[in-house]
Amino acid sequence: MSKIIAKPDASKILSDVPKENAFRFCTADGVYTKIEAMSLEDFADKLDGIDASSILFHYPRGDFQAWIKKSIGDSELADKMCFIPRGISGESLRQELLKMVKTRVSELKALKQEVFPSSQCNKEGLCLS
Repeated sequence: MSKIIAKPDASKILSDVPKENAFRFCTADGVYTKIEAMSLEDFADKLDGIDASSILFHYPRGDFQAWIKKSIGDSELADKMCFIPRGISGESLRQELLKMVKTRVSELKALKQEVFPSSQCNKEGLCLS
């Protein structure tokens, strides 16, 4: 059963984090790639294009899960990520992670729409409560 998220939290989880809390992708040697993600959607975009060795570096260490839980504020997604089998290929791991993150973003956007119907939002997407 899925944990119920308070509707205001959906907007928060989808928001950008401050620059100092961005996820910084590293190579397999732990060298910073100068690629960083500022939000869950941005994370999916970067995950889609990052070298698979970076994914294989971060995932077993729990880096993605820790960032999503602590900086993004989505414990549910972070916990689900822990169930991806260890030892799968970099490309398979990328696809599993992308599927999870994109599904979660869609769920959160749907929740956000329930709270703030588009008729209550301005052209920049800012919604009035």
